[in-house]
Amino acid sequence: MRWFVEQFALLLADSGLPRMAARVFAYLLAGDREKHTVGQVAAGLGMSPAAVSGAVRHLSQAGLVIKDREPGASADSYRVYEDAWQVIAVRTVDSVDRAVDVLSASVERLDQETAAVSDGVREALEFYRFWSGELPATMERWREHRRTVLGRQTSAARA
Repeated sequence: MRWFVEQFALLLADSGLPRMAARVFAYLLAGDREKHTVGQVAAGLGMSPAAVSGAVRHLSQAGLVIKDREPGASADSYRVYEDAWQVIAVRTVDSVDRAVDVLSASVERLDQETAAVSDGVREALEFYRFWSGELPATMERWREHRRTVLGRQTSAARA
């Protein structure tokens, strides 16, 4: 499990997730139970509880983990949000849409100021326009694939 946590955390960190948050997310994803307390994660990863606490706060704010507390329990527990991959994909869609906006405005402005826009800028714009059009259908195919292969629906809150 430690190997998976470190390898997957590297992948997530390379994608922009802070390193500690990536390690905690990978641990929660692969953990031997559905929910873990900060102390359990800290012990499992050999990290300080303070570092884990900061990481779960980041993951919780990002919508990737859910905080819970069992009645009578003295500590909060955390689990991976069931639609975490959809949350990540929605952020990708938002980033692509922002890129289209920035590049469209840039092309317009460069056309006005210089009467020439580089092929690289135009290609970047068309690439992001293409992905902007493809991502909604891709996400629908993911939801269908999830239903078919895993027998799980995407929660209505994030669909």
